[in-house]
Parts: sequence; structure tokens; C-alpha cells
Amino acid sequence: MTEHAHICPFCKCTSRTVHCHRKSSALVARQRGADGGGQPGPLHQAGGEIIQLQGMRRGEVETGKGPQTELGPLDCMSFTERDKHRHTKGGSSPAGRLKRIQPTIRRTGFAALRHCLFGPPKLHQGLREERDLVLTIAQCGLDSQDPMHGRVLQTIYKKLTGSKFDCALHGDHWEDLGFQGTNPATDLRGAGFLALLHLLYLVMDSKTLLMAREILRLSRHHIQQFPFCLMSVNITRIAIQALREECLSRECNRQQKVIPVVNSFYAATFLRLAHVWRTQHKTISDSGFVLKDLEASAKKSPKRLLKTLEIYLAGVSKGQASLLGTQKCSGPQAPHSKDLTFTGVCDLSSHSSKGTWLI
Repeated sequence: MTEHAHICPFCKCTSRTVHCHRKSSALVARQRGADGGGQPGPLHQAGGEIIQLQGMRRGEVETGKGPQTELGPLDCMSFTERDKHRHTKGGSSPAGRLKRIQPTIRRTGFAALRHCLFGPPKLHQGLREERDLVLTIAQCGLDSQDPMHGRVLQTIYKKLTGSKFDCALHGDHWEDLGFQGTNPATDLRGAGFLALLHLLYLVMDSKTLLMAREILRLSRHHIQQFPFCLMSVNITRIAIQALREECLSRECNRQQKVIPVVNSFYAATFLRLAHVWRTQHKTISDSGFVLKDLEASAKKSPKRLLKTLEIYLAGVSKGQASLLGTQKCSGPQAPHSKDLTFTGVCDLSSHSSKGTWLI
């Protein structure tokens, strides 16, 4: 039996086998059922209620019970759960987090006048609470002690790798998926738990899961490799910034929703990144400049970007779309290298306006 490199994150015992995680995860699930859901984490209390990610496909999130052949036995978590949680964990109130967010970019002088005359429309008043919720989620970090957070991580890992077994919440296997270290929480700067929810959004639908796995294969190309999950976090940062700069307001107003638009914009931007990376033969040394150009083009033409995603997913449904084309990422697949020097959007401060990544 393969052993994990770390002590069991659930029961803290020194047994490092898969069986330990399966037993302890089941125990956590039983305890959660017995106490009515357990203590809610920071994500649950944003705005005084659990996140209601409307528009996401109803998806079952792994609970860490080992291999499953049917959905029935799974302790499912849906993004449309509407349980309300009024308690606050860690002493940080929802009101306090809301006060710390900056919903829109502050403009002065000519920039403010130009935005008023020629900029995108304002977000409808009825949608602003949902927008603030997205930004509040981005302030919440990953809490390894929160069972729901663990379920999200387990689901992302299992869906991307095809594994039917649990993995430790810390370990080298996260580097294989493109995190910089053994603890995913350390790579969420500027995007928070929203970055993980975006990855979860990708893997919970069969069409976007296919896209995610193709991008993952591209990220392991022996020449064009890049850290997949870290790149995803940067795409989430771009989505956050587009929301704050009101680039998505027109589409949000049209759909009368915010969260589904942000989700689709994230997926569309990631798809565009992969297309540029493959067709223009980009490498890790180009990462910062590619992300800078990608951010500019995505914010300039979000409608066109979303249409591209729609066309791609329609092709996937018909079995006609392949992100990697006939190339299928030919050549040997390289494991994630710790020596990769990745430049993200936060590292290009000289090209960003002051406070760009203040959420």
C-alpha cells in the first residue's frame, strides 16, 4: 500500500496509509451528520449565509470515503445548499470582512470622467450584494480544519487525477498539480478560497472537466510546462479585477446574476490562456507577460471571450472540440519541476495601477 508523506490530517495519528484516511474521513462525516453540520468555517458566514453559487452545475463534492462506484453512498455537497449559518469562526465578523473589501476601483480626475462617459454601465443595485459576496469569498483563506474545505480539496484532486483514494491535505502530490509548495493554502494570495472554488467549478461539470484535464496535460509538456494550479489562481485574480473594474457589469446586468458570470469568465480566460500558450509556443519564462496581455484583452472584450467558451463547450458536447488539437501535447510529459520560475500578475507591479490587487 502506498504511504503518504504526512501524518493523517483528519485524526492526527501516525498511520500514513490510505486506509487511515478512509476511516477517519468517514468518522468526520458521521460526526458532521450527528452535530447538524458542525461549526461553519469563514466561507459559510459571508454575508450571514452560506455561499449560494447559482448557476454552477449541481455537483457532488468528495467526502474522503475512498473509492465509490455510485453517487448514492456519497455525502454530497451542492453549491445550491441554502443552509444558513449565523455564527462566526475565528472572531472575524461578516460585517468586518465586508468593510475591508473595495467593490470597485477608485478613480480620480480625468480617469473618473472618462469612465463615467465611456466606461461600462454600473452594476444593478440588486446585484451588488452578490458581487460583494464574491469579493468576500476571495478574502477567506483555506482552513485545513474546516471539513468542507477539505472536501473541496479532495474533490479537486480526485477529479483532476482520476484517483479514487484520498490524499493528504499537505504533501508533494499538490506540487504535481502545480502548486508551488506542499500546502495549497500558501498559494492563494490575492484570490483566497475563491481560487479553489473556481477549480472546483471546472472539475464538477463533464465538459469543463475535459478542458481542465487538457490544460493540465499541456502544463506538463516537456518544454511548455507551467504550474497548473498556480496559473489558475492567477486567472482567478484576473476575474476578481475584471469584476472590480466593472468590466463584467454589462453581462451581469443582462443575466441578472454575478457569480455564474464570474465563473464563466474565469473558465473562458483560462481557455484563452491555454490556446495562446500552445499555439504561440510559450514557456514559463513568458508567464508574466502572457498574463498581463491576457488580462488586458479579457477585460476589454469579455463578451467575445465568453462566446469563445460557449463555442468550445458546444463542440465538446458534440465530441468535436479539442483544446490541444491533433497535437495532443505530443512529446514526453514532464513532472512539475520545483525549479520553475513563475511570474504571476501580482509580480508585475510596475504594470498595474496602485492597489490593483486589494480586494
